[in-house]
Amino acid sequence: MKAVQITEAGKVQVADIVKPTLGVGEILLRIKYVGFCGSDLNTYLGRNPMVKMPVIPGHEVGAVIEEIGEGVPVGFEKGMNVTVNPYTNCGKCASCRNGRVNACEHNETLGVQRNGSMQEFLVLPWTKVIPAAGLSDKECALIEPMSVGFHAVSRAQVTDIDTVAVIGCGMIGLGAIVRASLRGARVIAMDIDDEKLELAKRLGASMVINSKTENVVERVRELTDGYMADVVIEAVGSPVTYVTAIDIVAFTGRVACIGYAKSEVAFQTKYFVQKELDIRGSRNAMPEDFRAVIHYLQNDCPMNELISAVVKPEEAGEALQKWSENPGKVFRMLVEF
Repeated sequence: MKAVQITEAGKVQVADIVKPTLGVGEILLRIKYVGFCGSDLNTYLGRNPMVKMPVIPGHEVGAVIEEIGEGVPVGFEKGMNVTVNPYTNCGKCASCRNGRVNACEHNETLGVQRNGSMQEFLVLPWTKVIPAAGLSDKECALIEPMSVGFHAVSRAQVTDIDTVAVIGCGMIGLGAIVRASLRGARVIAMDIDDEKLELAKRLGASMVINSKTENVVERVRELTDGYMADVVIEAVGSPVTYVTAIDIVAFTGRVACIGYAKSEVAFQTKYFVQKELDIRGSRNAMPEDFRAVIHYLQNDCPMNELISAVVKPEEAGEALQKWSENPGKVFRMLVEF
């Protein structure tokens, strides 16, 4: 069967690999669409230390159930549109013991620590297959990245009396904007691209800031009557945006960090103490975050606007190269099988 492989930095091929076999308690999926994540782009650029190449990328999945193995409980049917939970959990580490399996110390995400889903067929335990009634196979590929933003809002304990600043309006940041607005918060969306900011407004942001052309700190102060943001969600992963998050959060506010900065970040740590901040990491997503995203997508979402391009497996390398040349303009690129 056909699979996309990143063989080394800057090189992608379509390989012929063996179709997986179905075991007890497992489901065989026919992969229809897979989204390219920022982690896949970093793998392509040779900047992902967690990956051993060659690797099959991809963990944002839209698939159809092809076959169901013995021991799978009732509720799964052949032909059903599904997505997948692409993370593993060991069940023994501190995170798992505390019920936060999304942050398992020994997690292996599809397409990162293990081969991913960018192949024609994939076998997974039934516990990792998530039905998505009412959504198309293409729409299912949007669930996982949006769920990461949903999870960050939960980590920040956002309520309806909060003003929430979301730094970065990619798919994950947009997920945070959606979830925060659904909780009744006032949302300030920040990005360097006006098109993304316009979409952020349609998805629930009540205020936007172009951080390339505006003074972010002064604009947040103006928009909050001097109080600054009760919650800041960092969804970019750069030293500049990490420092900005601390600058614009209110005294006694919360900061939820999603992005991985690729270099060290220098902070004025006195602000951590003076503001008595809660600074929280936010990793992956929980099953309830997936369910919440599916519920949202089943209702009213401009999903076609979230997809920048759909390409064939043979075009995956070219698509990654184009994305690397202009990363700020891409929401999600899907590979169609």
